Amino acid sequence: MISCQALCWGPPGRPLTPALHMERPAGSLTAIIGANGSGKSSLLKVIAGLQKPLFGKVRLGVPHRGGVSFLPQQQHLDRQFPITLQELVAAGAWGRRDAPVLRSQRLKTVLEDWALCGLEHRPLMALSGGELQRALLARLSLTEAPLLLLDEPHAALDEQGQALLWKHIHDWHTEGRTLVVVCHDLAAVRQHILHTLVVKQSGCTLGRSHELIAQPPCTRVA
Repeated sequence: MISCQALCWGPPGRPLTPALHMERPAGSLTAIIGANGSGKSSLLKVIAGLQKPLFGKVRLGVPHRGGVSFLPQQQHLDRQFPITLQELVAAGAWGRRDAPVLRSQRLKTVLEDWALCGLEHRPLMALSGGELQRALLARLSLTEAPLLLLDEPHAALDEQGQALLWKHIHDWHTEGRTLVVVCHDLAAVRQHILHTLVVKQSGCTLGRSHELIAQPPCTRVA
């Protein structure tokens, strides 16, 4: 599904890491972790085709229908854009040929799934960070994309929102979709994602999450 061949990315003439060779099969779930500025988000954009690599190639074995859905960090969204939460979420169904009744029902279900009922008519500027993040994830729920690329999907989410996020990630994975998730919550990655790509200046390492991420120490209560 995802093939990175001698892939280098970063500022012009300055690759962030040595060349990356990576194969991820269809239906896989992979985390990307690393320090700030290591190139995690840039790598996701290169895979999505939003940014050109310095060298090498990315090949995506995705069917034409649905293609790729990319969840950006929300600071790249213009919150002054004059649309409501419901209109933002409904954009996830763009290009589908559902009957109006079915489209309306799907939208209602997704809003309920992401605990957004009652916020439908709020403009983006009136939403909290967590509400906006759930709206962006709800929009993703309406797509048919077999490949989902999520850049810090847990950002701004409270405990309830994070529980919803991981539930949906597991549901999408169970459906057979391929997911790549940039995440800073290492404990959550260790708990929920089997394979992780660690991005470092010295090189990238792909392996099992529980082998690459140390178990957090237990705290005793006296």
